[in-house]
Amino acid sequence: MTKPKHSSLFPMSKHSFLFIIALSISLAAMSQKGLFEARKSLVNFVSDAPLELIKASSKELKGFLDPEKRTFAFIIPSKSFEGFNSPLQQVHFSENYIEASKYPDASFKGKIIEQVDLNNDGEYQVRAKGALKIHGVEQERIIRVKIKIVKGIMVVSSEFSILLQEHNITIPKVVYQKIAEEIFIKVSMEMVRK
Repeated sequence: MTKPKHSSLFPMSKHSFLFIIALSISLAAMSQKGLFEARKSLVNFVSDAPLELIKASSKELKGFLDPEKRTFAFIIPSKSFEGFNSPLQQVHFSENYIEASKYPDASFKGKIIEQVDLNNDGEYQVRAKGALKIHGVEQERIIRVKIKIVKGIMVVSSEFSILLQEHNITIPKVVYQKIAEEIFIKVSMEMVRK
């Protein structure tokens, strides 16, 4: 996987449930032609540190996109990531670094910058600008996204990276050479009309 320049991380928690309810209510009023809703998704992350390569993935990214206003909101449960090099490593990720019990979800919400008509079939290279929230810390981000729409089905893909320090995720010195400071993310998602 190519390493792009610096530019996301459900068991359903109470926070997730409330977020989805609020998201559904607010987005339901946005468009007369209908929202696109995530049907299938895959989020991969890679930590490529000097002493260890860590890979994990989740299929639980959920969310909506309003084609009229070009607004979006997505959420993923922190505990939904699987893979890793061992079960213990997965526990450390969830409990020590991402602190899933305290910050159960990561989210990204905002707007597509380009003036594109997402009601029409076609291929679009766009920039998604919004608030990326990981580990309880929001950072404004602009992320490049590829969108392909065929017969009303939207396929979304993106690659970007996050710096752990920007989301107050600290790495203990004892494992500093085993966890990268910059994590690479790859997202692919299929969306359909709600």
